[in-house]
Amino acid sequence: QVQLVESGGKMVQPGGSLRLSCVASGFTFSNYDMSWVRQAPGKGPEWISGIYGGTTTSYADSVMGRFTISRDNSKNTLYLQMNNLKPEDTALYHCARGFFDYATQPWGQGTQVTVSS
Repeated sequence: QVQLVESGGKMVQPGGSLRLSCVASGFTFSNYDMSWVRQAPGKGPEWISGIYGGTTTSYADSVMGRFTISRDNSKNTLYLQMNNLKPEDTALYHCARGFFDYATQPWGQGTQVTVSS
């Protein structure tokens, strides 16, 4: 079955950096577009980044210039490099299969990122 397992989340200070990973299994990872979605406490899910057509990337305005999405198909892994983190980046971060259709595709359980001094 499809599995997406995120890791790398932790508590960091404002201005810090983190790299999240998402290991995929149960499907041919290289054949699928992928996305990152986050959910802050008390708020709905927010799509923040995706990679489609193999190499084309896209970002929400809220993370543009600070976050970088990438993938390593040889490792079935999706990454999210997050720099200059802000308190408003505090959320549970999920990877999701798909780009245009991510909302109806499988998601991982998420990894918690907390940005606080």
